[in-house]
Amino acid sequence: MRAKGDSNHNRYPLADHPEGLTAASGRALAGIDLDAAISGQLSGADLQISGETLTAQARIARSSGYPQLAENLERAAELSAVPNEELLKMYGMLRPERSSHAELSELADRLEGEFNAPVTAAFVREAAAVYQARKLLRRG
Repeated sequence: MRAKGDSNHNRYPLADHPEGLTAASGRALAGIDLDAAISGQLSGADLQISGETLTAQARIARSSGYPQLAENLERAAELSAVPNEELLKMYGMLRPERSSHAELSELADRLEGEFNAPVTAAFVREAAAVYQARKLLRRG
């Protein structure tokens, strides 16, 4: 769901204030209902949350005193622009002993440059440093 910048989208839960909310496909939240599902009008993208809505949820979490949740939602918002196939490859790279420090650094650079995902890139750089300290990087 996509949230426009109006004041309704600073109140939780967003679904109680659906004006301007859209799915990743652009379909209005009001048009996503049981009738649309039964009639086959919905696509997979109609059921996916948008980066804008995740960002709105992050703002609400941060203003409510939940900074870790806000950061998780910010990363999710950034990653909503990454194709699923790419995302699965990235997750695989982050498993212990699957990547070298250089490969994780390249991944962070790519996230930042290609996908405009600086919060996620910082997370990957932090993971690379922790993996290095704990000897969890790929050997050889």
